[in-house]
Amino acid sequence: MDVAAYLARIGYRGPTGPTAETLRQIHRAHMLSVPFENLDIGLGRRITLDPDAFVRKIVEERRGGFCYELNGAFATLLEALGFKVTLLSARVPRADGSETPEFDHLTLRVDLEEPWLADVGFGDFILEPLRLQVGLEQSQEAGRFRIEERGNDLLVQKGQGKEWIEQYRFTLMPYCLADFAAMCDFHQTSPESPFTRKSICSLATADGRITLADRKLIETRNGTRQERILESDTERKRLLREIFGVALDAG
Repeated sequence: MDVAAYLARIGYRGPTGPTAETLRQIHRAHMLSVPFENLDIGLGRRITLDPDAFVRKIVEERRGGFCYELNGAFATLLEALGFKVTLLSARVPRADGSETPEFDHLTLRVDLEEPWLADVGFGDFILEPLRLQVGLEQSQEAGRFRIEERGNDLLVQKGQGKEWIEQYRFTLMPYCLADFAAMCDFHQTSPESPFTRKSICSLATADGRITLADRKLIETRNGTRQERILESDTERKRLLREIFGVALDAG
């Protein structure tokens, strides 16, 4: 892998040694540069669990991806820089109180002097990694977060006022990329998958987030949300290029 090209893609020019500060800076740079998007699914382009393909898509094609691609590529970058990375499986809560199956989400453990939870593939989530420490409230620009124990599971929660809202739950069982293949296929093909129902392209910004969901543009800046419906697919393609740097005709 061309590490220099990957770092240039995310606009990172700082130290590259495997330290907590490097992890924080690279994680933040990735979140502000590489969109969470599922556009290939709507185009009928198959996504395979291949780290080289993930990196090529993000670096050479200047695209984004969903969790398997984004965290798969990020893990590859971190390992090339000398970090110890473990792939973890996470399950996401549903509105009806149930949760998604195992391997629904891919997240990352990074071990330094202490363990960290890194995740550049969950959309509107952390900008910087979290200390993988139970009960510690951690604040960053993206909000307040903590990790709690529930039996054998760990829960990532985000603070909303006085409440804590579960983002996902996971265990520390290590997995390999191939373990996520069935759920990766499900999300590309099943009518029950949220990714086959709606196209999305979303990117964190310094003061919020900007998202294109089908033909709805959503901008959140300093807590203020604005929405508008685009007039045409031509405008949608133009904004994908201008805002996210995504050219759907490429690749």
